[in-house]
Amino acid sequence: MSGTPAFIVAIPARFGSTRLPGKPLRLLGGEPLVVHVARRARAAGAIEVVVATDDSRIEAALRDTDVAVCMTRADHASGSDRLAECARTRGWPDDAIVVNLQGDEPFAPAAGIRMVARALAEDSAPMATLATPVESAEAWFDPDCVKVVCAANGRALYFSRAPVPWARDALARDRSRVPDGVTVLRHIGIYAYRTGFLKAFAQLPATPLERAESLEQLRALEHGHAIAVRIAPEPFPPGVDTEQDLARAERALAQAGAAT
Repeated sequence: MSGTPAFIVAIPARFGSTRLPGKPLRLLGGEPLVVHVARRARAAGAIEVVVATDDSRIEAALRDTDVAVCMTRADHASGSDRLAECARTRGWPDDAIVVNLQGDEPFAPAAGIRMVARALAEDSAPMATLATPVESAEAWFDPDCVKVVCAANGRALYFSRAPVPWARDALARDRSRVPDGVTVLRHIGIYAYRTGFLKAFAQLPATPLERAESLEQLRALEHGHAIAVRIAPEPFPPGVDTEQDLARAERALAQAGAAT
């Protein structure tokens, strides 16, 4: 894509998922989930794709692919912390753009991966991410659907699992739909940062809001760092967190194969 800067995609892949044990190695279409994610990164045009993991079984599964593996400590609190260790190990320069693509996003659109890298390059904020409009009240009130509220300049004001912004008057009358004239954005958990900021971010202490909402991006905001937000150019299909999600992804992959 014209105007897209060179970028690295780093994929944090932890074996010990609580809701779907061994998630990176669960098979989707006969291949490990993490292989599908790495393929999406390649399709986006990343100059380097690295899986950062703490488990030798994941390293072994990627041994015959063209994807690099970086072994990291097992005690990292978040994916960003894991990628900071990876950045130090790989020796990436401080001005390199690193895209953090979650290891449970086998259908992440290539255009979205490129968009978040471009958003960082075009903004002076040290971190960038994506969002997409929320159109149903069910998603708005769902704590697993993380919402983001943005300033007029396109930077994040706050991220929350709560239904924000709270349209007081409209919701007093009707909570069955998103009111007209109210913009609700779902946060898409893909990030871009310069390597230097990624390493600095991992050194910041966890913050009260981060712990309360269990959202690592709030650590950046609480410490006064800006996050640029752009609207995703294509829908991001749901990630894989549960057995039900995996079954849905299997059906979606089969349907896509049948259509080609």
